[in-house]
Amino acid sequence: MRTNLTKIQRCPWCGNFLINAAIKSALKQLNIPKHKVVILSGIWCASKTAQYIDGYGCETLHGRSLPFATGIKLANPDLTVIAYGGDGDGYGIGLGHFLHSCRRDINLTYIVANNENYGLTTGQASPTTPLHVKTKSTPQGNQILPFDPVGMAKSAGCAYSVHMIDKDLPLLTQAIIDWIQHQWFSHIDVDQACPSWRKR
Repeated sequence: MRTNLTKIQRCPWCGNFLINAAIKSALKQLNIPKHKVVILSGIWCASKTAQYIDGYGCETLHGRSLPFATGIKLANPDLTVIAYGGDGDGYGIGLGHFLHSCRRDINLTYIVANNENYGLTTGQASPTTPLHVKTKSTPQGNQILPFDPVGMAKSAGCAYSVHMIDKDLPLLTQAIIDWIQHQWFSHIDVDQACPSWRKR
């Protein structure tokens, strides 16, 4: 567990600040002791999330937070396990793990901050980049139809999948509370602000 971390590794006005606040609020309202919480992330803009939330945490490999989370939950079912990723991390590199986690339906919560780009590597197109949006990797505009993460999750067997907005903090917090209390795999796709690279 980390304490007194003061160096914030995010751009000003990043939506990850709000998502982290919602996670903290949900854990507080549920009164879950910090030694019963595990936060895992892949590699991306907010991969240091576990350092900002009081509990156990691990920054895993890119796209691999769900296999780590699954192993931890199977080893100790009493823990509250939250995997946290981005759209490139979870719907690109980690897509196979995401779909199979939906199928396995193990009791953990997966929160994906969806900013429609690979923000860490300066804004290339991701699997959720809208059509015709210009990015570093699609200067003429994205020509690939974006994924529907909630639709994919549900088609793979995840009954608890929802799309939220980072700016609606009370609703996002309540969704996290509800999804943590749900006893199976749950997925929250969060429309996340990216002031540096998201283009609309």
